Amino acid sequence: MGRGGSLWGLLAVVVLASAAGAEDAPLSAGPSVLVADELRYDSELGIVTASGHVEIAQGDRVLLADTVSYDEKSGAVTASGNVTLMEPSGDVAFADFVALSGGLESGTIENIRILLKDRSRFAAHRAVRTGGTHTVLSHVVYSPCELCAEDPMRAPLWQIKAVRVVHDQERHDIIYTDAVLEVFGVPIAYSPYLSHPDPTVKRRTGFLTPGYGSSDELGSYVEAPYYIVLGPHRDFTFTPKITTREDAVFFGEYRERIGAGGFDVDGSITRVDRRDDDGIKIRGKETRGHIRANGLFPMDDTWRWGFAAYRATDDTYLTRYGIDEVDTLTSRLFAEAFGGSDYAVANAYFFQGLNEDDDTGDTPFVLPLVDYKHVGRQGDDGDYTTIDLNGMVLTRTDGTDSRRLSATAGWHLPYVAPAGDVYLLSASLRADAYHVADAGVGGDENGFTGRIVPEISLEWRYPFARNGEATSQIIEPIVVATISPPGGNPRKIANEDSTDFDLNDINLFEPQRFPGLDRVEDGPRVSYGLRLGTYGDGGGRATALFGQSYRVEDQGTFDIGSGLERELSDFVGRVEISPGSILDLVYRFRLDRSTLDFRRNEIEALIGPPRLNLRVGYVGLSDKTSAVVEPQDRQEINLIGHAEIDKHWTINGEMRRDLSGAGLISAGGGITYENECILIGIKIRRRFVSDRDAPEDTSYQLVVKLRNLG
Repeated sequence: MGRGGSLWGLLAVVVLASAAGAEDAPLSAGPSVLVADELRYDSELGIVTASGHVEIAQGDRVLLADTVSYDEKSGAVTASGNVTLMEPSGDVAFADFVALSGGLESGTIENIRILLKDRSRFAAHRAVRTGGTHTVLSHVVYSPCELCAEDPMRAPLWQIKAVRVVHDQERHDIIYTDAVLEVFGVPIAYSPYLSHPDPTVKRRTGFLTPGYGSSDELGSYVEAPYYIVLGPHRDFTFTPKITTREDAVFFGEYRERIGAGGFDVDGSITRVDRRDDDGIKIRGKETRGHIRANGLFPMDDTWRWGFAAYRATDDTYLTRYGIDEVDTLTSRLFAEAFGGSDYAVANAYFFQGLNEDDDTGDTPFVLPLVDYKHVGRQGDDGDYTTIDLNGMVLTRTDGTDSRRLSATAGWHLPYVAPAGDVYLLSASLRADAYHVADAGVGGDENGFTGRIVPEISLEWRYPFARNGEATSQIIEPIVVATISPPGGNPRKIANEDSTDFDLNDINLFEPQRFPGLDRVEDGPRVSYGLRLGTYGDGGGRATALFGQSYRVEDQGTFDIGSGLERELSDFVGRVEISPGSILDLVYRFRLDRSTLDFRRNEIEALIGPPRLNLRVGYVGLSDKTSAVVEPQDRQEINLIGHAEIDKHWTINGEMRRDLSGAGLISAGGGITYENECILIGIKIRRRFVSDRDAPEDTSYQLVVKLRNLG
């Protein structure tokens, strides 16, 4: 609504510069073009009058009127009869009568209506400008809502009526007096005074859209965010959350941009009654809260550094207050460099476990973890070298400590044979040095140890391709043979980064399949498989991969259940299907090598077009830990649905369920209505799991946003 005031000034400039048409016009904003049925000049009175379909164009502005006149003596300009001003921004102003005087800094506009570029509308009985800095409008109506096509006289969805509106161009404020908010023509709210910045202001301290909701644990609540501008590149949002069953929670978010980098910090704090693990209030108060921060700062064209911090005062705070549902909070400080084919990074990691059985004494912190990777230039034969360096210091207050230095030098030779088969010969030498304390099963391993691991691998692929009229097919057998000496995992080396290994389609053909460096795969071994693919000219595709691995002897390197615990591994595979824009499916699996029973199933699918789709995530595990223990099946499915019913209505839903017997973990959904002037959203979510003082909970949230007013 505030943009009407700025249009006043634009209207004044165009009317004067265009209507005067005289050499001594007091103001000119550039050449003007005047078209009218009749143009008269009264030399005695000094009045220029253009009448009949007057059209004045100046730059990208166009003024239309029945009559425009200019008084040379007083400097007064008038325009009457169907006055229309079209702005370069797309705004259009309409009026019955315009009278400007006092060097165009004062004047009156009768019955002004403005259609803004964003389709917002406002109308006023009269607009009066004094001194060039204040515009006063009387009996004003504003609404961004479209009018009903069948009945334009029907009241819009919502509108604001005010007895008086002042636009202060110096402070860029819009000030309402006696303002009434109407919904479908029915008054629902009144304010004797209301103000907000005009549209020229990009940021301004003030209240943002409030939020409303409820939950079983917190009761009903209201959030009232207050935005504070601290400078051109800094701001802060303070959000008190007032609940009916707990004390207030105060949220805050600080953001700052520094050159090409910046950081943001958000957190919360509350002072509440203490509770035991059953959620029962006990004597005393306690302070609970969290902090989360992220930052990234370029230092030059090569180096940058950053951080990610996440901490909470206790294990259940984030869940109880609906902030997050995670098992571990990770904080990281890093610096990294990019230089051609070189990459270096130094990290520090700190963790906070949120499970009930997590022991802070057993939780490690890593300071530092350093990696350097180099890929050399290709030689005349296509060969190239690689260098990988690593250093780690891992410390616990109560448990195993480990320090590591690792260096690997590699040489690689790719080759394409005349028959079309592809080879990659790789040789590497790796050296690791460790110092451990309280390592081993009984914590009795201390001191220095190390290992040297030479390794040679040969990869062979033979792609067979056939091009058809609409599709292309490929069949590619793959074999990777690797040899390295046995005994590469001394008992004294603590396993910190390779504890969670599972054979899958991604690591099947890797010479070293452990995710970290503390464990190495040793002995002779070979992996083999077949890749199939069909590719359509329109972009659709279907691919499949199936393979297995064989190790000459079992060194006891891999845990039972990993798929590599015996000489002959389980079968692994992957199927990808994407025929077009309505289906994107990835299916991964692992089959028992003896019974062909499924040991692992994973499905990731996006079904449907963007306006109506379903995301499916499924994981099924058969965990057989020994020959005498019954398999413990674990299955979980996650569904996320999105439906745009029409251009206004949207429905979303999600569900996470444990199919092994625990039942629903969480479920929720929401419905949103949005048009050109309002957004109304309702969300509901149910958590079906309990964690001490964060029991099962149902929460509701209501969001109402009036366009341009929050």
